[in-house]
Amino acid sequence: MKYIAVIHKSKYGYDVHVPALPGCHSQGETEQEALANIQDAIVTYIEMEKAELKDSDIREVEVSIA
Repeated sequence: MKYIAVIHKSKYGYDVHVPALPGCHSQGETEQEALANIQDAIVTYIEMEKAELKDSDIREVEVSIA
């Protein structure tokens, strides 16, 4: 699964967030570290959502953007 990640360079390093996952954000001293950290944050976010929705029917939907 792929997500769009928005990276912002600041004087403290790199901040990154995933617009499709509200509240899913991370940071790193380098761009590479921030991207690695957001991957972990995405996995954690999804695991938490699955736990909260464990009795729900969860399905994956794919869309194409032209």
